[in-house]
Amino acid sequence: MTDILQDARRLAAARIALTRSIDRGSVVLSSRLAEVFLNVPRHPFVPVFYRRDGERFTPWRVTDGDPEGWLDQVYADDSLITEVDGLHAEQAGPEGVTGVPTSSSTAPGLMADMLDALDVRPGTTVLEIGTGSGYNAALLSRLAGDGCVASVDRSAALVALARDRLAATGHTPFVRQGDGAAGLPGRAPYDRIIATCSVRHIPPAWLEQLLPGGVMVVPVKGALAGGLVVRLTKLPDGTAAGHVLHTPASFMPLESGPRRSVPGPGAVPSTAVRRRSPLPASVLDDWTFSFFADIRFPAGTVRGHGRDSEGRRVTTLYDPSDGSGAHIAEPSRGGSEVTVFGPHDLWSTAEEAHEEWLRLHRPRREWFTIEAAPGRQTLAHTPPGGPPRHWPLTG
Repeated sequence: MTDILQDARRLAAARIALTRSIDRGSVVLSSRLAEVFLNVPRHPFVPVFYRRDGERFTPWRVTDGDPEGWLDQVYADDSLITEVDGLHAEQAGPEGVTGVPTSSSTAPGLMADMLDALDVRPGTTVLEIGTGSGYNAALLSRLAGDGCVASVDRSAALVALARDRLAATGHTPFVRQGDGAAGLPGRAPYDRIIATCSVRHIPPAWLEQLLPGGVMVVPVKGALAGGLVVRLTKLPDGTAAGHVLHTPASFMPLESGPRRSVPGPGAVPSTAVRRRSPLPASVLDDWTFSFFADIRFPAGTVRGHGRDSEGRRVTTLYDPSDGSGAHIAEPSRGGSEVTVFGPHDLWSTAEEAHEEWLRLHRPRREWFTIEAAPGRQTLAHTPPGGPPRHWPLTG
């Protein structure tokens, strides 16, 4: 252990700086939440995390040099990538890895916003979907009490690490490995459910395991960036209703099945159709719009990136349910060149969504409401003077 991790004053200063940073952002911290972030350290839960260097992810330990910089990054209001393609940063060699991030420690400011919406009090029973590093479970334990918190994660390795680190910091929530989509029925029902991974729609098991009057805070996202965080209250009839928080969130998806691959730009069938579009692929990274496009794409749509034979950056959208796909290449002068294949033109879905979004005067995410029942889930927006418009959230 380096000297910096034995310096109680330096560690306290780091927690104070983080709490102030959160409070200066979009979250107004209650005294209860401020107390939690001041007293629960983050560094024991992320002793190693990845730094991004182009396409490569390199592990960073406090012993790798620059311990001050390492500690500042740990206590910055940023997400920290802890796993890439299932390889935890602690198992990675110094040369690093390439791949897709599969687990991270969420930015504390976003965690605070979600915890504020969850409204956890002492004695509140809580189910967390996605244990990850264990840091959020520690915060929940401080809010509700150790015996009131249960957490589940698909990764046995992450569960083992999180359980050890929780115990080392004085927290003993119930942590188990399992399919997060199924919740933890053995300890149900719960007053609160929070997910730290994204879903395309609310799994029925979560609705079943939430008590009437209970609150659920869940990231809802498909293939695109800048997803939604929804807050729902369970109603006496077993359905749930609520609204979308103002904060965009791009959580990693709940892993509950095989990962779907995306065909590269060279994978173009002979029946493909090429056309131009006034809409560039970059709109998919505009978080003020992408959430609206996301709900229009078929469930299961995946997104990828690559370069074509001319060296142009290409965005790919692919629906594995029927083999429809679209390669969107960025030309030098606005718009895009699109190659579509399969029974449906996926890029036309984005074009139509963008036109509708403009007609509705670019509605913000917090203007939307959500309703969830076992057989039907919808997002709704009511324009001034008009009837509500509904979009289904399909799984």
